[in-house]
Amino acid sequence: MILAETLLFSLSLIDSGAILFLLVYFIITLSDLECDYLNAQECCEKLNYWLLPKYIAHSFITFLLLLHGQLILFLLNLPMFIWLSFEYFTIPQGNFGVYDPVEIYNRGQIKKHLRDVMIYIGYYLLFFFIYLYCFILALLKGDPIQRGSEDHIVTEI
Repeated sequence: MILAETLLFSLSLIDSGAILFLLVYFIITLSDLECDYLNAQECCEKLNYWLLPKYIAHSFITFLLLLHGQLILFLLNLPMFIWLSFEYFTIPQGNFGVYDPVEIYNRGQIKKHLRDVMIYIGYYLLFFFIYLYCFILALLKGDPIQRGSEDHIVTEI
C-alpha cells in the first residue's frame, strides 16, 4: 500500500470533482457555440486546451487505484481510460484537436460532443459517489474511540 486508503479516496474525490467541474465548463462552452455566443475557433481552442488535463487527471486516478490494489475500482475505471486514450491519440490528420473548428458544424458534431460530455458527467458523478462511499468506509474501518478505556484519548488513527 502506497497511500492510506483515506488519502487515496480523498484524492480520488478531489480529482473526480475537478473533472466534473471541467465537464460542466465543457457543456457551457458547447452550448454557447450552439447558440452562436462563441465562434467555432474560440470554442474549440478553449475545449482542446482542457483535454490533456482531463486525460491526466483520469490517468492519475486509474494508476493510483492500480498501485494501491483496488482492482475492482481499477477495472471499472479502465474502460473510460481506454476511451479517453483512444479519443486523445486518434485525432485525424489536419485537425487541431478532438474539437476542430472546421468539423464541429459538419454531421452534427456539436450534438455528438454534447452527448459525449453528458455521458462523461454521468460516469464521473457515479464514481464521485462511489469514491465518497469508499472514503467513508475507509474512515470507519477502525475503531478510533477505543471503548475499553475511558481515560485514554486517541491521538492517532
